[in-house]
Amino acid sequence: MPQVMEFKLPDLGEGLTEAEIVRWLVAVGDVVAIDQPVVEVETAKAMVEVPCPYGGVVTARFGEEGTELPVGAPLITVAVGAETAPEAEPEDSGSGNVLVGYGTDHSRTARRRRVRPGSAVPAVAAAPAPAPAAAVTGPVAVISPLVRKLARDHGIDLRGLRGSGPEGLILRADVEAALRVPEAPAPAPVGAPVAAAVAAVGERVPLKGLRGVVAEKLSRSRREIPDATCWVDADATELMAARAAMNAVGGPKISVLALLARICTAALAKYPELNSTVDLAANEIVRLPSVHLGFAAQTERGLVVPVVRDAQARGAESLSAEFARLTEVARAGKLAPADLTGGTFTLNNYGVFGVDGSTPIINHPEAAMLGVGRIMAKPWVHQGELAVRQVVQLSLTFDHRVCDGGTAGGFLRYVADCVESPAVLLRSL
Repeated sequence: MPQVMEFKLPDLGEGLTEAEIVRWLVAVGDVVAIDQPVVEVETAKAMVEVPCPYGGVVTARFGEEGTELPVGAPLITVAVGAETAPEAEPEDSGSGNVLVGYGTDHSRTARRRRVRPGSAVPAVAAAPAPAPAAAVTGPVAVISPLVRKLARDHGIDLRGLRGSGPEGLILRADVEAALRVPEAPAPAPVGAPVAAAVAAVGERVPLKGLRGVVAEKLSRSRREIPDATCWVDADATELMAARAAMNAVGGPKISVLALLARICTAALAKYPELNSTVDLAANEIVRLPSVHLGFAAQTERGLVVPVVRDAQARGAESLSAEFARLTEVARAGKLAPADLTGGTFTLNNYGVFGVDGSTPIINHPEAAMLGVGRIMAKPWVHQGELAVRQVVQLSLTFDHRVCDGGTAGGFLRYVADCVESPAVLLRSL
């Protein structure tokens, strides 16, 4: 007889306690191999595929697409040892692996199959998943996940809607129509103008997922770090000319961000106070031996900060390639949590948004962040004469506990000097 194994949402690491089901990769009745990804979930930090450590027939799925599940909640049940089509892979015990990107073996090629008509399927295959407290029946029970999510996001109770589809099925148009009909407001208590004002506020957006993590991290930075910002305008004409000369000789293109990153790592070698963190428990400043350089990347999910490991050991070409790789993975929503943690210093190129300057908030628990505005033609006094030059504003936000203004100013001035005259950087290579 087959043994039914329950696979629960595993511990995702990095302090993450829940995940949202984005896309099911298998259906009830499918045959799955050991370590085959069965669902794609979105955490507060990344999109990951969850592989099942059991091989067999999927007998139940728990949660629709768009549902948020806590760690430890059931994901699927699998009948191990169920009779399947002859070409099925031999099934054995669970692998013990957990997540793609968290140590799971990727060498196995997974195959997805349904049980062949007439094959034995365990009786539990038809067993329904445990119903939530507010379970509904009838036409509501077969509503598509997209319609359910739309209703849930806007606080619409599907049991109170009359569906326009076959046999009263509720369609997306029915939910959208309900959204256009304002509810009759309850009589406001006398003397409650503040409550009335709050009730008149428009759409509420939950601070959860990536947005919630960013909000908490930035708030913690402002609560714990006594930050200060200094800035300087720099003539980037020579830096842009040097980049053009590098790219003219052929080979992989060098990005401006890579050149700025190379300048940052050289500056941190001269001013290691800024590549540090504060250990509040020990009341110590911890200076870090390697530069794990974070850089801000805008994606559809919001702002993320991928980390380039050991940036101090990379040249401009290697930095360009790694920036491009991580940016592509970030925009695809496939960054692993390890790609987003462990940074020691952040480079924020907000010039891509067409702005000149900013006062960045430090990426806690780091000690500093360099902000870079847009590089644009401006009047500039060059060699005693007024000229049109490529000018950029650089800003450094730093933790005043790790250093004083002299150190921060020295760091920023060195960066500006390298931008204005890239030959200065050669002295440190």
